[in-house]
Amino acid sequence: MPGALKGYAPVNHQPVKRRRLTLDDYEQGVLASDVGILSRAITLVESNLPAHEALAQELLTRILPKTGNSVRVGITGVPGAGKSTLIESLGCQLCAKGHRVAVLAVDPSSSVTGGSILGDKTRMHNLTREPNAYIRPSPSGGSLGGVGRKSRETMLLCEAAGYDVILVETVGVGQSEITVRSMVDFFLLVMIAGAGDELQGMKKGVIEIADLLAVNKADGDNVNRAKLASTEYKRVLHFLQPATPGWRTRCTTCSALIPETLDALWETVEQFAAATRESGVFASRRKHQSIEWMHAMIAEELRHRFFRNPRVMRLLPEIEWQVADQTLPVATAVRRMMDGFEG
Repeated sequence: MPGALKGYAPVNHQPVKRRRLTLDDYEQGVLASDVGILSRAITLVESNLPAHEALAQELLTRILPKTGNSVRVGITGVPGAGKSTLIESLGCQLCAKGHRVAVLAVDPSSSVTGGSILGDKTRMHNLTREPNAYIRPSPSGGSLGGVGRKSRETMLLCEAAGYDVILVETVGVGQSEITVRSMVDFFLLVMIAGAGDELQGMKKGVIEIADLLAVNKADGDNVNRAKLASTEYKRVLHFLQPATPGWRTRCTTCSALIPETLDALWETVEQFAAATRESGVFASRRKHQSIEWMHAMIAEELRHRFFRNPRVMRLLPEIEWQVADQTLPVATAVRRMMDGFEG
């Protein structure tokens, strides 16, 4: 080859095309805990292509009997609370004790830009190196069913692959906490002390959906402040309705730097799981969440079909103009659009 160095073979820069996986390949790979195939299966679930969606639903139908054998923990927190560091330390400890841990990120706000949240993999260096841990960033939004659907289906794939602890981190704002609460068994709210108002701008509604409040960074000179903040939160919790029937929402202090505090935190999760399984609340919540999920997907599918209907697409611009110009009442506009859709 002209210009090639003597003794060196020319380098072929052609990209290697990956083999297309069959449905059996996906199923066997996921059930065998093959991380590469699990990642491709999740990518399949996240795809917007109709052919991919059909294959993904067939795969989910096959693996469904192997799902549900995990504890699903949702984790949210105020900015600067050290949530990701706490998740990494907790995940590493759980792996050391023989658990298999999947960390999923949920960000409904990513649907605004269609982007993925990639920060978790770059921040959680130690957990990434754990052979029994799997980290998946939030999928992009904008497809049928939205991020909530994709995250739920990703969770099922991880369970089928043998991950017995699913940590679902909220990385967005506003609706993300409600989205995560609707797909997990246990909800953890991470707080910090010494930030002025001890409620730190958190809406009361977020505290009301938590099963445990953890005042983080309770180490060094901050231990006493964390304990005082914990006392204040316990006083607030006394006046709130518990998030889970039969379980009184608790408050504790913790630190990613002190393993014993993380052991105590996880012991609370295990106590919760044992108590709610015995009472039937655990199974009841999962069934209720599945039905809620189905209704949400029906609503999303109807919305999708409505706005892609040719008659609706023809009527919409004119009716929008009339509503904006205040020559047509909104209720009348809706009725005309529905008549067009049904007609």
